[in-house]
Amino acid sequence: MPDEPEVIGLQVLLILHAARATARMNPDGVLIPMEEQDRLLWDRDMIGNGLRLLVQARHRDRPGPYQLQAMIAGCHVIAARAEETDWARIVILYDALLAVAPSPTVRLNRIVAISMRDGPGVGLAMLAEATPDTLPDDHLLPATRADLLRRLGRSSEAETQYRKAIRLTSNGGERSYLRRRLSELT
Repeated sequence: MPDEPEVIGLQVLLILHAARATARMNPDGVLIPMEEQDRLLWDRDMIGNGLRLLVQARHRDRPGPYQLQAMIAGCHVIAARAEETDWARIVILYDALLAVAPSPTVRLNRIVAISMRDGPGVGLAMLAEATPDTLPDDHLLPATRADLLRRLGRSSEAETQYRKAIRLTSNGGERSYLRRRLSELT
């Protein structure tokens, strides 16, 4: 199915994620968030290939969930520095993704994108307004709250949320990352 836009979208998504593989974890297996990754370690040839394929898929004008996720990943990989990420565009893409593939994780990621565009206070308010059934029921929710609280300088509240996220995750790399963030608060 080489001409199917969603197949191409999935291929692009996999390529763009694989292009960042060497920068995603430190030698001890601890997760490195995108904003802290060494972008010089990203495979620029893979990124270029992925972006060319994404243009091909977009010409078919039938964006589905994989293409939209690939476009979001594309926004991240074209930014030379984390501060240059086009969060306004990412929010628009999450709005479109939410329309075609609504899920608690997509809603949470949209809130994160809005908080990156408009500030952590906005994101925290959106989390407070959301009903529990619309957000993930796992470690991602308290981890997100913790990060927003940390960015706002509300360390004691962030600490509580980091501890909750650590208890809820079974992924060793994520747990190590959350513990690192927690230790930075104290």
